[in-house]
Amino acid sequence: MTTGTPADHRSPSQTAPSGSGWRGWIVFAAVMLALLGTFHAIAGLVALFEEDYYLVSEGGLVVSADFTAWGWTHLLIGALFILTAFSLVQGATWARVVAVAVASLSAIVNLVFLSAYPLWGVIMITLDVLVIYAVTAHGGRESMQRL
Repeated sequence: MTTGTPADHRSPSQTAPSGSGWRGWIVFAAVMLALLGTFHAIAGLVALFEEDYYLVSEGGLVVSADFTAWGWTHLLIGALFILTAFSLVQGATWARVVAVAVASLSAIVNLVFLSAYPLWGVIMITLDVLVIYAVTAHGGRESMQRL
């Protein structure tokens, strides 16, 4: 005679969901990537069209570059973020690696750009770290099945 746990006697409709609770983190990461991409695009457009908006001149940045170069850099990173967000929601495993790479790149770019807009840079770096955590801190392959 075998004794089973109550879970052994559940009907199919009462079984635990097969998906991982970490799927929510992947969706969170994708939404944050899209949001950060939009923020980068806005920062890029501001740098391209309204150079006087920032707190310091081009020479006051950690890396001396004109705001046009920074604008294109932010636009490129923004586009990468948005494309990665869509791929991540589709369940592409490679998108996790790209998400970590672009979030890391974004954190570095925002650190370099910090003197131009300090509070915004700190917020962006914090969100980049949250994206990296959301994409890397969960387990197995089953969590990456189609969302």
